[in-house]
Amino acid sequence: MQALSPAVAAVFDPVQTATTLEETVERLGTAIRLGLLGPGDRLPPERDLAEQLGIARSTLRQALMSLTESGHLVALRGRGGGTFVSDAPPLAESSRVVLDAGHWREVLDQRIAVEVGTAVLASERAAPDDLLRLREHVETMRIVEDFSAYRRADVFFHLGIAEAARSARLLAAMTELQGQMSELIGHIAHPAPVLARSNEQHADLVAALERRDGWAAAQIVREHLKGTEQVLAGLMP
Repeated sequence: MQALSPAVAAVFDPVQTATTLEETVERLGTAIRLGLLGPGDRLPPERDLAEQLGIARSTLRQALMSLTESGHLVALRGRGGGTFVSDAPPLAESSRVVLDAGHWREVLDQRIAVEVGTAVLASERAAPDDLLRLREHVETMRIVEDFSAYRRADVFFHLGIAEAARSARLLAAMTELQGQMSELIGHIAHPAPVLARSNEQHADLVAALERRDGWAAAQIVREHLKGTEQVLAGLMP
């Protein structure tokens, strides 16, 4: 793997939970579905990965076996072997998410709090390199016609805002939310004009960050999130 971005590096932070197996499967699976670990990427050797995650090798083996059985990973033997992200990993936990009991309303509410706050901090802390990467993601979304490619760039854009905010906790929260949103977004149609409008808001947000205008950044993010809220509200019980 190449030099790790903060978002990818966070995938391999030590696991700190009583349910280490479940947390490991969830973290690696989410990273794969979001494209942080892309098709063909090789995971670190088992011993190194267990040490990075702070878990027993037996626990890691169980997690890798689970992800292999689910189609996220493939294990190759022999010279040049190892554990790799599959060429076509699942894009969601399931083919359809159940929208019940207000659970997804809470996800959307949490997204507002995290993304608006993150944008304000990014307006104060973003470096020129952060802004350059964000513009590159905007350009990718402008020219792609395939939604899966658009969505991947969209994920990297939102994680890029969190990276620019220089907050490890917000980056972890943003990663978790993007994983949950990938499940929700499967319910929504993706007409080209809607995607184009969404990407215009991305560009406006980058401009606000460049001006160090936290108020404008917060307003743009809030407006940006409304579209998803309104569509999903019509699907919720």
